Amino acid sequence: MLMAALSALLPLLIKDTSSMASAQEIILFLGLYMIAFGVGGLRPCLMSFGADQFDDGDTSERISKGSYFNWYIFTMNCASVISTTAMVWVQDHYGWALGLGIPAMVLAVGLSCLVAASRAYRFQTTRGSPLTRVCQVVVAAVRKFNVAPPADMALLYDLPEDASSMKGVQRIEHTADLRFFDKAAVVTASDEEAEGAAPRNPWRLCVVTQVEELKILVRMLPLWACVAFYYTATAQANSTFVEQGMAMETRVGSFHVPPASLATFQIITTIVLIPLYDRAFVPAARRLTGREKGISDLLRIGGGLAMAALAMAAAALVETRRARAAHAGMEPTSILWQTPQYVLVGVGELLATVGQLDFFYSQAPPARVDPRRPQRGPP
Repeated sequence: MLMAALSALLPLLIKDTSSMASAQEIILFLGLYMIAFGVGGLRPCLMSFGADQFDDGDTSERISKGSYFNWYIFTMNCASVISTTAMVWVQDHYGWALGLGIPAMVLAVGLSCLVAASRAYRFQTTRGSPLTRVCQVVVAAVRKFNVAPPADMALLYDLPEDASSMKGVQRIEHTADLRFFDKAAVVTASDEEAEGAAPRNPWRLCVVTQVEELKILVRMLPLWACVAFYYTATAQANSTFVEQGMAMETRVGSFHVPPASLATFQIITTIVLIPLYDRAFVPAARRLTGREKGISDLLRIGGGLAMAALAMAAAALVETRRARAAHAGMEPTSILWQTPQYVLVGVGELLATVGQLDFFYSQAPPARVDPRRPQRGPP
């Protein structure tokens, strides 16, 4: 962000227009690539690292973790409102240098807070790369393609509790589905010979817990597909909805409403509903259902998918009305008719987006040491 702000300051610092233009372009694109690289590391880790701060072994902390995902999305939407309103106003009235410099200062404050509090965080001790563990199971199962799993699943390869490699590891009980991957834990004659000569080769023989970790990921694939459909639909709010608004009457009284600005209804809906959901709906639903989160994550995601479908249906009805009015030579349809579809997308974000974050984090295999009592202090 500092590089981007510097690119906006260059016209004031360099009088030579020819050299300034190329330098400005280089600095701007360098800043944009740095932003992309930084966001690529920040977004996947920030949410999960925040959830790691809650101890699943403590009931109150486990309940608070469910609220954490709600407030995570809440703060993101609040930041979106500020960036699309206040920051745009600053850029229009005081220039791009200040408009880009303020976010740089905000990021500096955030980085300072992260570093200053680093010794107070809980750090999960991982057991190597989860991608490597997954690949090991797949490779071992494929190598034993012609080997049939035993009828007694107790014969599958496992390590005793006192094994050094299994100390502090949360064991996962064997499940009967996805039997193909059980082949990775079948002990063959060659495995027994190799066991006595050298340490176990994880690319040929895997423990049951490692196999079950892969099974958990495979079971989540259908939900991943559903979430992909959800974002395919809601992505229209920033593309097709705007195109639709451009073909409608954008004047409301004496005001001109930019079509892209109607996305504010989506953001405001999410901001307003998240506190109501977390502080009113969840406690009431908890008393009725007995669930810590009020309703299950799958029900919440399903509600979000339904909202996305309703939003697309509302948009289709508005488009039918708009096209009919245009063909009949009537007055253009007001852009305010788009409001319900944006509101429905906002409700869907509250349900599906937050619900899938919570679901994937809670269902994914831990693949770490002693997840109930994470360590405190620097890694």
